[in-house]
Amino acid sequence: MEIGWDIIALLSLVGLCAGFIDSIAGGGGLIALPAILATGMSPLAALGTNKAQCIFGTITATYRFAKAGLVEWRYITPAIIGAAVGACIGVWAVQSVSPGGLKFVIPLLLLLAAGYFLFSPRMHDEDAHRRLSTRGFTVAAAGLGFYDGFFGPGAGSFYTAGLVALYGMGLTRATAHTKVLNMTSNVIATVAFSIAGYPVWKVGIAMGLGQIAGAWIGTHYAVRHGAKVIRPLIIIVSLGLTLRLLLDPENLLRQFVVERFL
Repeated sequence: MEIGWDIIALLSLVGLCAGFIDSIAGGGGLIALPAILATGMSPLAALGTNKAQCIFGTITATYRFAKAGLVEWRYITPAIIGAAVGACIGVWAVQSVSPGGLKFVIPLLLLLAAGYFLFSPRMHDEDAHRRLSTRGFTVAAAGLGFYDGFFGPGAGSFYTAGLVALYGMGLTRATAHTKVLNMTSNVIATVAFSIAGYPVWKVGIAMGLGQIAGAWIGTHYAVRHGAKVIRPLIIIVSLGLTLRLLLDPENLLRQFVVERFL
């Protein structure tokens, strides 16, 4: 399909906004994926292109957080491996299984994540007691990597919630390590989608340039302001993504509520 350069320029601006939000709270797919689908791409091409443009932002954010001394590579390496394996399986699965079932449960999980970030007293920058071993969190990271490869939107919020609630990290450190895991699953998913020939690279690169600018600005704010900026944005993104999914007439959870209660 042919996409005009005027549309590509607009998509680059979309990438900037998505990169800013994604670098702080995750959920940039809430903005990017619908914009890509609006070009008329097939769902798999849109998913592949979305992953391709995401890697620019997550690599930039990871670099910025690492430069600020917030990433402990040895500490997070097992979870990186888990996320990579999970993402591979997720990309394989999405090419043969409808994501309709996931669309039923994801709004519920996002509401739980928003509630956790809103009401938990642990939403600060102080580390806390770990509730999962390194091996246990590696398994959790594999599950989240699978979701990121299979569907994606909201993965950053889930990674951050897991790092805070289960791995005992303060919110800013959790956000930094989320970018590492997000980068891992995005890169793996992009490679897998590319092998299958799905990404539209001129769109992915144009949006990726916007992602770099957005991620650079977003990580600056996250490092400078910490939990007082990260917490409200995660809550807003989680609730916004929930609403976005429930507005889809084909969402199974929406259909269930309409049929039973309306």
